[in-house]
Amino acid sequence: QVQLAESGGGSVQPGDSLRLSCTHSGRTFAMIAMGWFRQAPGKERECVGGISWGGTIKKYGDSVKGRFTISSDSAKNTVFLQMNNLRIDDTAVYYCAAHRAVSGQPFNCRTSDINFWGQGTQVTVSS
Repeated sequence: QVQLAESGGGSVQPGDSLRLSCTHSGRTFAMIAMGWFRQAPGKERECVGGISWGGTIKKYGDSVKGRFTISSDSAKNTVFLQMNNLRIDDTAVYYCAAHRAVSGQPFNCRTSDINFWGQGTQVTVSS
């Protein structure tokens, strides 16, 4: 079993930056791809992006390309989501997510493919 724990959410103004972290524990040698989804009130859960097992392949949702960056620190079992130039429509609960993967397999941006979810962290962007 894999447990995911997010941190780093908060309230900021448009144009500000935030960095979210997600650390996985449990089966720390599990081959998993990790990423992020977000869900705003009244909207479906949206894929923000993710990173392959081994960290070689990254993918991003169209709404965050060029503003958000995903990275990983394998020694700390942690994935980061650096969010720059935040906009009001980035306001949502951000969920760390992971699925079983093989080496080089991109993160799957379908909720039905996710095996493990974090509890979510709120990001609020307002002026």
